[in-house]
Amino acid sequence: MARKMEPIERCDCDVIHDDIVRQVKNKMPQEETLYDLAELFKVFGDSTRIKILWALDEAEMCVCDIAFLLNMTQSAVSHQLRVLKQVDLVKNRRDGKNVFYSLDDEHVKQIFNQGLIHISEEDN
Repeated sequence: MARKMEPIERCDCDVIHDDIVRQVKNKMPQEETLYDLAELFKVFGDSTRIKILWALDEAEMCVCDIAFLLNMTQSAVSHQLRVLKQVDLVKNRRDGKNVFYSLDDEHVKQIFNQGLIHISEEDN
């Protein structure tokens, strides 16, 4: 996904549009909320975690299955699942000796699918 760097266009003046700035500032979420959002998006910044999310979007899977699918150790997969679980992107359920993972809820599917749609638009 190499892209040509284009220069950023800038204003040729120093006028501040106070009404717009004030309106946006009043609607801006709290700093902590924005920090949490940034942390969530960081989790999407790892291709292994993206592969795991893709797999779990297709089917509920146990660690053994994910490890086999991605040609990884169970330990490595468990580590990534822990990261995904900490930000509520995946959930698990125990069935006897097996622990099955799935996407936490429909919002995770929406975030993932919107990302796919966005990068597909860029390719056209």
